[in-house]
Amino acid sequence: MHKNQYLIFSILSIFFFSTISHAQENKIHPKNEFRGVWIATVVNIDWPKTSIDNVEKEKADYLEILEAYKKLNYNAVIVQVRSVGDAIYPSEFAPWSRFLTGKEGIAPNPYYDTLAWMIEQAHARGFEFHAWLNPYRATFDLNKNLLSPNHDIFKHPEWMIEYGGKIYYDPALPEVQAHLTKVVKEVVDKYDIDAIHFDDYFYPYAVPGKVFNDTASYRKYGAGLSLADWRRANVSNFVHTISTTIKESKPWVQFGISPFGVWRNKSQDPRGSETQSTSNYDDLYADPLLWMDQKWIDYILPQLYWSMNNPRASYSKLVKWWAENSNNTAVYIGHASYKIRGDGDKNWNFMTEIPTQIDFARSFKNVSGSAYFSSKWFMGKNFDVVRHLEENQYKYPALPAAVPNLRHVIIDTPRAIEYNKDSIRYNFTFKSPLNTKVRYMVVYGGDHVSKIDINDATKIVEKVTVKEVDGTINFSIAAGKLNLFKACAVTFIDYYANESTPTAIDLKKPFKNYIPAQPNENR
Repeated sequence: MHKNQYLIFSILSIFFFSTISHAQENKIHPKNEFRGVWIATVVNIDWPKTSIDNVEKEKADYLEILEAYKKLNYNAVIVQVRSVGDAIYPSEFAPWSRFLTGKEGIAPNPYYDTLAWMIEQAHARGFEFHAWLNPYRATFDLNKNLLSPNHDIFKHPEWMIEYGGKIYYDPALPEVQAHLTKVVKEVVDKYDIDAIHFDDYFYPYAVPGKVFNDTASYRKYGAGLSLADWRRANVSNFVHTISTTIKESKPWVQFGISPFGVWRNKSQDPRGSETQSTSNYDDLYADPLLWMDQKWIDYILPQLYWSMNNPRASYSKLVKWWAENSNNTAVYIGHASYKIRGDGDKNWNFMTEIPTQIDFARSFKNVSGSAYFSSKWFMGKNFDVVRHLEENQYKYPALPAAVPNLRHVIIDTPRAIEYNKDSIRYNFTFKSPLNTKVRYMVVYGGDHVSKIDINDATKIVEKVTVKEVDGTINFSIAAGKLNLFKACAVTFIDYYANESTPTAIDLKKPFKNYIPAQPNENR
C-alpha cells in the first residue's frame, strides 16, 4: 500500500473506530444486548395455557407470545422442553409431557414435532432459541398414576430419591449422569437450537425437617470427600460432561446456566456477597464460579429476583458482585417480572422497579443483557411496565453478541447480486457465503452509503432469517421501513452470533455494491 494511501486509511480508521467506541458507550439504547424471556411449560405456567388445549390453540398461543415479545424488541426465548423427566418433543429417553398433551406418554393429535415447530417459528421472528431442561427433577409431586409406564421412575427406580413431596434423580450415580447426558445430546443432535439452558435446580432446595437421602451413594462413591464437597463435585462433573458433549456435537450451540442469585454470603466466605440468603455453593451444591473458571459454560444468568435495595439480598449489590466475579462468560441478569405488584417487598408495587434494574445493569460494562421470568407477566398484564419498556429501555432492536468463547471474525462479506423495489417492498438477492454458516442477515438504514453506523441500534431496520436456495439468499423488506432511508447496509450473523463486515447499497440509485460501509467491532 502506498504510504499516502496508508495515511488516508489510518485517518479514516481512527474516525470510524472512534464513532464505534462512542456508540458502544451509549448504554441508553445498546446495539448488542441479550433480551430473553423464560417460557415455562411445567404445570402450564406459561404455555400451553392448559394441558387439554388442542394443537391449533397451542400453536396460536405460542405465536402470540413470540409476537408480543418481538414487539418489545426481545431477541431470545428460553423454552422449557424437559421439566419432570418428560419431553415436549419425540424422545428416545422420555415420554411426551402431560403438560403438553393432557396425558403423559401420549403424542400430540394431530401429530407434530412440537419442538421443531417452536424453533422454526422463533427463528423466523429473529429470536435465539434456548432449550431449557431440568435434568435432576423427575416428578412434580408423588402421584405416580399420572406418569407413563415409560417414565424413568418405573424403568429405573434405583436412580430415584424422594424428597419434599417430589422425586429426583440421584446426581451421584454414574448411570444417571450418563443417561441425562444422552437426553441433552438428543436435543442438540436433532434440533436447530442456539443453546442448552439449565436453571437453578441442582440438588434440591432445603425442605425443613427433611433429609435428601443419598447415603448409599455417598458410601459407595464419596472417596473421602466431605458430603458437601462430594455433592458439588457430582454437579460440576455433570456440568463439565454436558459442556463437552454439546461442543463435540455442535460447537456453535451455547451452554448457559441460570443459577440462584447468591453464590455465597460474605458471612460464609470473604469472597461472597453482602447478603443473608440461601446460596448456590452451600445449599444447592452448585459452584458457578468454578464452571466459569474452567470455561464449561458460555453464559451465566443469575436469578436476581429481589428489588434494588432489598435488605437481605439487594439487586444492586448482587449485580455489582456478579459483574466483578464473572469471567470467561457472557453475563446476563435474571429479573422477576412475576413479582410486579405481587410480593411482600412493596418496592415491587412501583412501575419503575424493572426499568430501574435494567438501567443499573447496563451501567456495568461486562453485563450484556437480561432475561425475565416468566412470559405471561408481560402478556395481558402490567401494561404500564410494558409500555414504559416499549418507549424507553427497549424502544429499539438489539442483537445478542457472540459469547466470549465463540467470538471470531467472519471472513465473508455480503455480496448483493440484485436489488429492486416497488411500492410495496424492497427485494434483495445475495450470493450465499462460501465460508460461513449464516443464520440471519441484518439490514441497517442511513442517509448515505458512507454514513451508515451499524453500531447504532436506532438504525436497525430488520433482522432477516436466512434461507439459502441454489446458492442465493433472497429476502424482502417492507417499503414503509426502508423508505425512511437513502441507503442501507447489510451484514451476516453466523450461528455463533458473530457479525460480518457490512455491504452498503445506495437505495436512490441503480444497483451497486459498496464494500465495506464501515468497520464493525462486533466480531
